[in-house]
Amino acid sequence: MNAHDYALQANGSFALPDACFKVKNLMADESSEISDFADVIGVDPSMTSRLLQIANSAIYSFPGEISTISRAITIIGTQAIYNMMLVDVAASAFKHFENQAIDLKRFWRMSIYCGLASKNLAISAGIRDIERLFVAGLLQNFGELLVAKINPDVAQQCEKYSKAQLPWQLQELALGFTYTDVSADLLKIWQLPEKIILPIRHFNAASNIEINKDVKVLHLASRLALIDSHPDEFVFDEVVDESLCKPLGLSIDDLTQAAEFASKEASSILTIMNPKLFSK
Repeated sequence: MNAHDYALQANGSFALPDACFKVKNLMADESSEISDFADVIGVDPSMTSRLLQIANSAIYSFPGEISTISRAITIIGTQAIYNMMLVDVAASAFKHFENQAIDLKRFWRMSIYCGLASKNLAISAGIRDIERLFVAGLLQNFGELLVAKINPDVAQQCEKYSKAQLPWQLQELALGFTYTDVSADLLKIWQLPEKIILPIRHFNAASNIEINKDVKVLHLASRLALIDSHPDEFVFDEVVDESLCKPLGLSIDDLTQAAEFASKEASSILTIMNPKLFSK
């Protein structure tokens, strides 16, 4: 199986909800009104509840409480609402892809941490539309869940990474591609914006190719996430490519701040997404 085969199998059993496509179509329709978006989202009480929780979380840090979908759309904007729906999709995957092949707590901690660190670094780098980088960070390693469900033995093998054999290197050896390749192919099938897919597809090669700022941000955030989850195995100087900071206008202090922000806020976001797993 190649990366696209895994993505196709996953899409057959876990498709992007219709509401996401409806919201995307509304975004493309200039005559759409806020009430149209609220009508689509409000049909699902679970999604409404989780979106409001996320809208009031550290991801957006608004001073006042957001208590309705309409207000959330007015304040945050339709693109951010769409992005939060993708976060909800990730939350739903907790139940759909639960298995013993991988450490789910480690997987989701790294995913949320990467999203938060990506967003914080994007702010420091002066990048616009930072929500897309939170979503890219969150979903960049979604392919690991898919491989763990479809081929658990390989997923267990790929989880035995170390500083001598980094995660993406081990994935290449075991599969012939990386988890992020699967993620990018699935998100392509789901018709997500190319601005989200592109950094996911290329960030592991950010040190070797000249490409846009989003790729560099996601690369740095993913390495910070790796250090956060395995502090005894991986250290900053050996994992983080500081040369990527200069094109982004970032300093080591910016990376430290992003790491501290992500570490502090990841637990609260994880509790929102899966109280059962992360309130223990």
